[in-house]
Amino acid sequence: MSHHIVELKDVFYSYPDGTEALKGISFRVIHGESVGLVGTNGAGKTTLLLNLNGHLIPTRGEISIGEVPLSKGTRQEIRRKVGFVFQRPDDQLFMPIVYEDVAFGPINLGLSMEKVDERVNDALEMVGCLHLKNRPPHRLSEGQKRSVAIATVMAMKPDILVMDEPGSNLDPKSRRQLINLLKGFKHTKIIASHDLDMILDVCERCIIIKDGKIVADGSSEELLLNETLLEENNLELPLSRQYLYVKRPF
Repeated sequence: MSHHIVELKDVFYSYPDGTEALKGISFRVIHGESVGLVGTNGAGKTTLLLNLNGHLIPTRGEISIGEVPLSKGTRQEIRRKVGFVFQRPDDQLFMPIVYEDVAFGPINLGLSMEKVDERVNDALEMVGCLHLKNRPPHRLSEGQKRSVAIATVMAMKPDILVMDEPGSNLDPKSRRQLINLLKGFKHTKIIASHDLDMILDVCERCIIIKDGKIVADGSSEELLLNETLLEENNLELPLSRQYLYVKRPF
């Protein structure tokens, strides 16, 4: 399905203060791929994600979603295809009750209220939060907020799901629920995270980024278990693969 394909060709991005955050990024993601994006703080992960759905526009280079090249004129069309989940749920939830937050996108698509109601209920049920639809977002736990933020995107029925640090501030149970939810989303996923265990669980492919450049692109198992590669990029082995050595008294 060509409309699920993401392609970047020699993408650069500089902020207004002159900071060059992306320096020649090129990769292609095909339909159904789950791709993890890893790197230290300041590597360029969030900037890259924000370029994928038009929140930012490349300074130089090309981004295409399906057959649509990203530009100021096409960014609204791109956003219908690419669902973006922000790192902080509070950046995504701004209505008085959960139902209205999840309904916001479908209403702006011009859907009938019957269709809007169907999408809201389906999206909330998908993330296990249908019982929260009449609750104020600020009264929810972090895990519940995260799930509802995902529902706001799912209600738009995106072809591609882009997520920035989806597992941050989640307790172990909420984190596992999120992982299971992501595994059930069969379309294209691009996920930036410091949680390398989550990337191993959810993404078969991994891209390591450092100083705005791609330094490795390949199998998640291959890259995230390569201790030398990780150390060179100021990363550590996933916690599940680390061994703890405890000195015993003689």
